[in-house]
Amino acid sequence: MTTLDPAARVTPAGARPRYATVLLTANAAIAWAGVAISLTLALTGNNKHLDAADPTQIGNLASGVDTPLERFFDWLSYFTIWSNVLVAVVVTVLVARPALFVRTDRVGAIWRALRLDTVLMIIVTGLVYNLLLATGTLTGWPLVSTTFLHVVTPILTTVVWLVAGPRGLFGVRTIAGALVVPVVYLVWALARGAVIGAYPYPFLDVAVKGYPSVVAFVAGLLVFAVLLALLLWAVDVGLRRLTRHGRH
Repeated sequence: MTTLDPAARVTPAGARPRYATVLLTANAAIAWAGVAISLTLALTGNNKHLDAADPTQIGNLASGVDTPLERFFDWLSYFTIWSNVLVAVVVTVLVARPALFVRTDRVGAIWRALRLDTVLMIIVTGLVYNLLLATGTLTGWPLVSTTFLHVVTPILTTVVWLVAGPRGLFGVRTIAGALVVPVVYLVWALARGAVIGAYPYPFLDVAVKGYPSVVAFVAGLLVFAVLLALLLWAVDVGLRRLTRHGRH
């Protein structure tokens, strides 16, 4: 990098093109809509995964306990939810308080890492679901919710980042900081799973797969996340240079 000052690498908030603000606002609104639909279905019990042959997956607890609070924590145990909520919150802040992302203190570093997380985690969500988990058996509102969370928001967030940026927020330290949220999620999902005896995804199901298999999968996923983050950084640098040259 040519400078350590993030503000020197990012287009000033006041100079942000109007189309960028419109795209970011639409991105945040779609993400919030998907989160709201999903949470409503969770709290009303309309997206419970019921399968007696799959007792260690969330929603199939042998105890039969089914309360709104349990449903909420089940909902909060999915990586999909973390990534979509993060997109909704961070992009909203990016629209309302863009100056936070170019601050040179710890606050700025945190928001830059979270901005990288919005792109990184939502891409992982889209890829993992559509390549490993999608069944094609959903209908009605669960299908609408799943489409928002796993298709619409991942694609829209990625496209909006490519078009609207802002550029110049990422660096080596940003990538390291961006790994904190995924690691915290994994600790939460595995710790809660150990307590209640149920896990959000088959590949995290310690009761069935065992810890060696789950740890190996998680390690591979983290390596993939680092490589993807490096790719996003390279794309960001390339687009920033292309934009700069285009202004000459």
